[in-house]
Amino acid sequence: MGEDEVSEEYLLQIRREKTSRELDRIRNSFSFRSGQIIAKSLRFPLLLLILPFWLFGFTFMYGLERLGKKSAHTVISDRRIIDPKRCIVFFPTNGVGLGHFTRLLAVAKRIREKDPEVEIIFVTTMAALHLLETKGIPSYHLPGAYMFKDMSSSEWNAITEEMLATVFEIHRPSVFVFDGAFPYRGMLNAIKNRHGLKNIWLRRGAFKKGGTKIPIDSIQHFHKVIRPGDSVEFQTQEIDLAIPIEHVNPILLADKSELMERSLVRTRFGVPQDAILVYIQLGAGKINEIENDLEKVIRILNENKKIYIVVGESIIGDRLEIQGDRLTIIRDYPNSMFFQGFDFAVMAGGYNSYHEAIAFELPTLFIPNSNTGMDDQSSRVLAGKQKRACLSLMEKSEESIRLSIDALMQNNIREDMRSACAKLHQENGAEQVASSLLNLLE
Repeated sequence: MGEDEVSEEYLLQIRREKTSRELDRIRNSFSFRSGQIIAKSLRFPLLLLILPFWLFGFTFMYGLERLGKKSAHTVISDRRIIDPKRCIVFFPTNGVGLGHFTRLLAVAKRIREKDPEVEIIFVTTMAALHLLETKGIPSYHLPGAYMFKDMSSSEWNAITEEMLATVFEIHRPSVFVFDGAFPYRGMLNAIKNRHGLKNIWLRRGAFKKGGTKIPIDSIQHFHKVIRPGDSVEFQTQEIDLAIPIEHVNPILLADKSELMERSLVRTRFGVPQDAILVYIQLGAGKINEIENDLEKVIRILNENKKIYIVVGESIIGDRLEIQGDRLTIIRDYPNSMFFQGFDFAVMAGGYNSYHEAIAFELPTLFIPNSNTGMDDQSSRVLAGKQKRACLSLMEKSEESIRLSIDALMQNNIREDMRSACAKLHQENGAEQVASSLLNLLE
């Protein structure tokens, strides 16, 4: 068979799958399923007596399906990845920050280092695709439903299913990796009954019984859950999973060897080599307003003329309206590349910030954000404080902040923190996940 014939057969298969998806959506629609009930009642007139109750019961159960409280009664035709390639499709969703995206980018980076021949594709709701372009990683952008006016969740999920299915048909991956808290129905439909594709869910935290608001039938579409570790294991009663769970270390994007040297950092920011340089980042992405806490910290730091300040501004968040003496605002990624140039930091207790500070031995005062939904920043930073690897504040009063900053101004306290951080060193979880995914390609 010639190359043209193979290409034609491949295109026909893509068209057949597209038609199959359209038929599946029709068969799974409310109107089609309710119409079947009415048609059956017309064929068997005795059923007309119970038709109102039947329709009411169906409508109620359909609502539970849509809410994820009941397994969706969806008809999905068997589909196949034609001649799967050594290709991995990553699907990070966009939360309030960059956590999901950063974890998968860290894994993709290690896969490329271990095996440059593996094709890596990103499909993401995160808008900053230039971060992937600079690394030569092809990507597809799927705007979140909130970006569209009056778009229903079913319409957005249909777009999600169609985009992912098209990506699968074009790139023919062997592995699909999802990182997100909530598995969208469109994604589940795209991977369901997809022969030749291994589906992995990279997810922090447990699936809590009664507290995890995910569709009841979502986990069964994955072959494995990979769970990155944290500073503390949260004890909770978890849903019984029918699939394996692989535990790995915390995932970091950068390695310590990649960080910019101290003198170069200071030259970059125009700071004297002998100055006290402090990094601040009290929020990521679009969580809450952080200006008040920032202004308080900056005002206290500005009282010392030896201190210079660098404020990290999220690349997906709003511009910060702050001012201060000897202050620079950066909008870069990842900001951890500068960590060797700082004397200490004041940060929120997010997953990436905390584990980067520990791994790169940056003395830090953590002021955890308590309004982050699923992320328990307070427990995370308290675990580090108990090991003397950092300071943490639950109360954000000016007096408590001042006392903590005064402590971080002491060389001996910072050295003790660095030593404590070094004792907590462990292998980057990104290396472990990369090796695990590469094994699936064999």
